[in-house]
Amino acid sequence: MFKVNRRINFFDCDPAGIIFFSSVFDFCHSAYEMLIGSFELDEDYWDNPIYVVPIVHTECDYYKPLKYGDEISIEVFVSQLKTSSFELTYKLKINDEVCASVKTVHVFVSRENWNKMEITTEIMIGLQRNLSD
Repeated sequence: MFKVNRRINFFDCDPAGIIFFSSVFDFCHSAYEMLIGSFELDEDYWDNPIYVVPIVHTECDYYKPLKYGDEISIEVFVSQLKTSSFELTYKLKINDEVCASVKTVHVFVSRENWNKMEITTEIMIGLQRNLSD
């Protein structure tokens, strides 16, 4: 599991001070970027000449309001790992209480023809280190 701490800013919220639904996805994508950064890859994951990794599915459940000023933790783990795709699950928490959960599905595809391809070994190793139990 990978963990990131974050404070909710007012610009992340609607006029009532409750997090705007899409801001949750921004938080999760930022945590995803930090997770990939923790792999210390030799290759450039984000601007790779051979592959791209689009998100092909997202979902989110909201359990408790996240508000301006809240200090939250975002826990990220790999909930499913296949040869050419992986699913990440994110838990947004305040003091160990889950306020929202997000899932994203990512697929490795060839930059040349957009056909599925196998996840590179180096990235597979990083993903395996973060598999859920």
